[in-house]
Amino acid sequence: MMTGYSDKCKDLTTRLVEDKCVPCSKPTPGLENTPNCGYDDNNGRHEVPTQPCKANSFNDGSNTLCKPCTPCPAGFHTVSPCNSTTDTQCNDLRSRTSAFPARETTTQSVLTSFNNKSTIQTNQGFSSTPAQYPANPSVPWTLPLAIIVSIMFVVLSAYIIYKKRKRGNANANVNRRSYMNATFTSLSASPGNDLENILSPDIFSDPLRTVLDNLDVLEELVILLDPESHGVKNTRHLASLCSFTSTWITYTYSMKDNKSPLKAVLEGVTSKHPEWTVGHLAKLLRHMERNDAISVLAKLSQ
Repeated sequence: MMTGYSDKCKDLTTRLVEDKCVPCSKPTPGLENTPNCGYDDNNGRHEVPTQPCKANSFNDGSNTLCKPCTPCPAGFHTVSPCNSTTDTQCNDLRSRTSAFPARETTTQSVLTSFNNKSTIQTNQGFSSTPAQYPANPSVPWTLPLAIIVSIMFVVLSAYIIYKKRKRGNANANVNRRSYMNATFTSLSASPGNDLENILSPDIFSDPLRTVLDNLDVLEELVILLDPESHGVKNTRHLASLCSFTSTWITYTYSMKDNKSPLKAVLEGVTSKHPEWTVGHLAKLLRHMERNDAISVLAKLSQ
């Protein structure tokens, strides 16, 4: 059980602001709020406002805390296992319905069981009545055929999705390598370049949030800094310089398909240090010898 940092706000999803308990900001999918948003009653900060969902739990972005994963009940097939953003997806082997969450599956299973029992009781109550309809001779083999077709459809769909993702990732990696080869110039190759000669004073003093708001600049920085290339410092090094733990960095990179690690780092920094400017980021990039990324920051004035 989580323990809070506030003595006045017993609800761990709230924090004390001007003697009032206000709700924490709703976390993004895969994350949950830390106790009292990480603050005590004196506005002292103990940890970041959000943290990753623990194993066997998830948050699709609609809750403040992660929920336990739900297993598929008997008679249902697991289409996709639970992950940090989505509950277990199940499919009824006895029908051709599409996949749906395990929580809905449990309710449907109960209703199906109840309907089956009612049908059996009805048939037993009128067992003396002659059958009005002839038996369908196709039933014994149509049911197994339907199950086989359903399984083949699920496997084929999963294979097609896998191939599309693999092809998309390969194209993205080629584009990133081409972009880096075309634009990368390390600071060691041009030691005379000072930050003042690259960034204007206005850009240097702009809030760091400006980078997140400019989608074109952010996209170029993501292409440059997120890939892990041998001998080139990237987002992992930037996160370490910003005092993020190695566990947090590893988790952020594991969610790379859903969200850019660089964007997660910049959002975390602006949350912890709202006073930071573009100049702070430029100095860290210079320490990493990433003059190419500093040159991208200069486009903020365009």
